[in-house]
Amino acid sequence: MPTTSTTSSSAPRVTPTSFLTLHYRLGGPHGDIINTFTGKPATMSLGEGRLSPLLEEKLLGLEEGAHTVLELAEGEAFGPHNPDMMQWVARSLLDQLGDPREQYQVGEVLQFPTPDGLDQYAGTLLQVEPGKLLFDFNHPLAGQAVQFEVKLIAVM
Repeated sequence: MPTTSTTSSSAPRVTPTSFLTLHYRLGGPHGDIINTFTGKPATMSLGEGRLSPLLEEKLLGLEEGAHTVLELAEGEAFGPHNPDMMQWVARSLLDQLGDPREQYQVGEVLQFPTPDGLDQYAGTLLQVEPGKLLFDFNHPLAGQAVQFEVKLIAVM
C-alpha cells in the first residue's frame, strides 16, 4: 500500500510536462539500484527518459512536498526479463571501443554506444570466456518487484 505525505493542497502538482527536483530510490529484491536520498537530489523533466514511463505515470498528480513509497509487481516497472537481451559480445569489439588491456569482471556494468553514436546503453557482464563475454542488456530490475520511493522537493 503506498504511503504519501504532502504539505498543502495549494502546492503545485506533477503534470506530464513538469520539471522536478526530487529524491528517489529504486530497489528490488537484491537492494537499491539507485538512491539519491544519500546525496544531492535529482533534477529532471518528465518525458526525457530518466524514469520508465510507468514510474513517470505514478508521479502524475502528486503535490510538491509529497513523500511516497510505491510497491510495483514483478515486471510492472521495467517489463519482463527478456532472455533475447542476453548477448555474447566479441572481445575484439570491446578492444575497439576501449582499452585492449582492460580486465573485465563479472557483475560490471559497461556502457555501449548506440549504432548512431548519439547515446549509450548499459549491459551487465554475466560471463567471461576466451574471445567473448556474455552481457545482459535488460534493465537490472526487469522482471522483478520494485519499490519506488520519491520525495518531491520542487515541481515546476
